Amino acid sequence: MKFAYLFIILFTLSSCVPTGSDQHSDARTNNNKTTHDSKRPASQDFPTYLAKNEQELSVQDAETAYELCAKALTDYYKAIWNGEDIELDSFIDNDNLKHYTQKKIQTQSNVYAAFNSKAYDVLIDAWEIEFTNDEDGGFLYLKLPAEVIMTHGSRGEVTEFLVRNVNGKLAIVDWYTGAKDGYDFTVRGEELTINNPDIWKDSIIE
Repeated sequence: MKFAYLFIILFTLSSCVPTGSDQHSDARTNNNKTTHDSKRPASQDFPTYLAKNEQELSVQDAETAYELCAKALTDYYKAIWNGEDIELDSFIDNDNLKHYTQKKIQTQSNVYAAFNSKAYDVLIDAWEIEFTNDEDGGFLYLKLPAEVIMTHGSRGEVTEFLVRNVNGKLAIVDWYTGAKDGYDFTVRGEELTINNPDIWKDSIIE
């Protein structure tokens, strides 16, 4: 049986996070979700994503989970638009999800190769996070609306993530972008409910 917990996260901006009059964080809570109004660069340089408690996941891991997902998303967009390398082992522990993500990157790269444009930044605005406890230590759901800043204009998409504590480190256990011209929409279907952290354990989606 799963239980969703309500929580509010207070941020202390450090030197790793850009500050300024145009960058702010305002948490708005609705039922069991917390929404953060914080337009800032998605990619921060955090080489490891350690859980606060090696044995379990908690709401205290929310900021680290955000950094994990934002960095993965930024590297993903730069991989499909710019042809840059992405180190999936830094973000994903499950081999099935890694295999699917590699195919997704290859397919999307082929699609965008014809465009004369590059991605040079990714901004996240009004992101949401929700913690659900279960018999495997719980998981975090994150919803990240991203604006990809291109050399010619920009592109907006919403991506949903599920994150678990895997041997003391945070890892993405599912990842879905519902853009109608995207790989997930075509292969996995539209308007999916992303709430199963075990979806990639015993199966692979081609």
